[in-house]
Amino acid sequence: MVPEPSHASSRPLLGPLVCVAVAAGTWIACSEGADPVVDDEFAHFPPTAVVSVVRNLRADLEAPRHASDGGGTAWLEDGPREVMISTRHAWTVVYEAGPLGVALGGVVYFMTSPYWGWDDSPQAAYDDLPGFTEATTEAEGVELDLLESRDNLIGVHIGGRALREGERIRIVYGAGKVGARADKFREKGSTFWIAVDGDGDGVRKLIDECPRIDVVAGPPSGLWITVPTAVAVGEEVRVALALTDARGNAGPDWSGDVVFVEVPEGVELPERVPLGPESGGTASVDARITTTGLFTLHARLDPPLPGTPDDFSYTSNPTLASESPRRVLWADLHGHSQLSDGTGTAEDYFRYARDVSALDVVALTDHDHWGVRFIDQNLEMWDEIQRVTKEFHEPNRFVTLLGYEWTSWIHGHRHVLYFQDEGELHSSMDPEKESPAQLWDALRGQQALTFAHHSAGGPIGTDWSYVPDPVIEPITEIMSVHGSSEARDSPQRIYSSIPGNFVRDVLDRGMRFGFIGSGDSHDGHPGLTHLAGPQGGLAAILADELTRESVLEAMRARRVYATNGERILLRASLSGHRMGSTLEEGGTYELRVHVVGTGPLSAVDVIHSGELYSIDCGGEQEVILPTLAAELEAGDYLYVRVRQENGGLAWSSPFYVD
Repeated sequence: MVPEPSHASSRPLLGPLVCVAVAAGTWIACSEGADPVVDDEFAHFPPTAVVSVVRNLRADLEAPRHASDGGGTAWLEDGPREVMISTRHAWTVVYEAGPLGVALGGVVYFMTSPYWGWDDSPQAAYDDLPGFTEATTEAEGVELDLLESRDNLIGVHIGGRALREGERIRIVYGAGKVGARADKFREKGSTFWIAVDGDGDGVRKLIDECPRIDVVAGPPSGLWITVPTAVAVGEEVRVALALTDARGNAGPDWSGDVVFVEVPEGVELPERVPLGPESGGTASVDARITTTGLFTLHARLDPPLPGTPDDFSYTSNPTLASESPRRVLWADLHGHSQLSDGTGTAEDYFRYARDVSALDVVALTDHDHWGVRFIDQNLEMWDEIQRVTKEFHEPNRFVTLLGYEWTSWIHGHRHVLYFQDEGELHSSMDPEKESPAQLWDALRGQQALTFAHHSAGGPIGTDWSYVPDPVIEPITEIMSVHGSSEARDSPQRIYSSIPGNFVRDVLDRGMRFGFIGSGDSHDGHPGLTHLAGPQGGLAAILADELTRESVLEAMRARRVYATNGERILLRASLSGHRMGSTLEEGGTYELRVHVVGTGPLSAVDVIHSGELYSIDCGGEQEVILPTLAAELEAGDYLYVRVRQENGGLAWSSPFYVD
């Protein structure tokens, strides 16, 4: 006789389980309810350190794992394998105990992704609210209690007797009246995570293979037309076309033609371009501009999207055609995939960067020791990143950089970029690589560099007591989804900012950097991070060629500038010296500034060693400022900040005086 299923009751989950980072063995309480007290072990830490996170990460590494932790298998028994973003469903996941079973008092944990898009946490109290979850078993004598938590996690406590090998638990997520809402971002292989505390000691471990589903884009919402920012007259250039949904997800279900309208005189390109799901909703065409000037392209969709007029048109970013342009390469050097705390596969990350946001240069920088599974404990994930980065690299068309985020909660987060196919992952949790100086020593002499980000605050500020080597760390990220770390007077200033920790503050102390922006995207949208948030970030690289070697040379020379996601053309020179240059001596220099905005320009700010001078732009899209005389002395720096009426921002790299 088959026993009646045992239904789980619910009770509060004992102990903090704030799902920000999920180690190989335990979900870590990282920020909420964390103990801020610094004991003797951490007394030497800089004031920017987040001690609670360091303490928990170290405790996780030291925690013993029982042989039954992480035992068993799980699979999706019922529910859709493919769903549209933000739609509601119910899924049944079956867990089957492994050879060692689950002891009396053990716990089987179920979790949707704690990052970004799955926002209906599993809960067992109210069947008329989102995320209602049930757990049952046919194992006679086994009693189940649901342990409620937050942040996408719920535990199934084993009572009555142990769960034996081969016995099963059915977990239904979305079992109530309203179901559970899928991720709001497109993601192949979105995971239902299963972890097991096999002996009931409070330490758990992920099972080897967890169930996955695919989340597809929503209805089509917009067309992105991307052209190079500066082109040579007569040069053949690529025009990238990409259809996205309202959240910037690629590949919505639509077929038709892109029809170019109001084509400027002097621009040669096809009138119609087919677009459809067979190409992922992306296409590219070759165009040619035969005369000098500032151009934008306009196109409509045939058939038009639902709710839009037949003649509704979409507009590209501006492009400036001249006889001898200085090339601008657009890059996003900071973003994450599902391999750490982001969305989507590594392949989809690079494909989006190449085909949707039409970047020239990109790096996938997943965390060394942060996420659901840690890369430094699962080096096959690092092997995968290296493989995919190499596969997508195509010199002179699309440059990929091998990278990762050195995620130090002591000294701040930094990115490591390799300008080669292979490189070593130096973990921030390795005692021999836990300081910036140790990291730089490990990288010295290689085709590699680092840069700090969200340095003025955010999740953690940068420990500027370590002065970067200009060869290894010649640039710094001043803008991302977290906000601006430039200065206290910056628009879109970073949250939780630390007085004295802004980049301008450390320039005042004699450090020298080129400025870049990058997205810190977690939504699978490198290059278009600002679509799903209040701001993003891009790096403009003034390299002569689209190769790794040329990009590295430009970055080490500080020939870069930053934006908050807008493709603003910014040219600044000081008596013929390009941005990022070091001038040998003080004197009077002529500052020349040329800006082409993606919309009306509000002002251009000139920052001279902390002093700000603002010039009104009167809403013009293109501005060439009158030549300005700059009196500079030894130790001075000078840079330009651009502000648009729509909130767009750009910063030149500073000029420095020895």
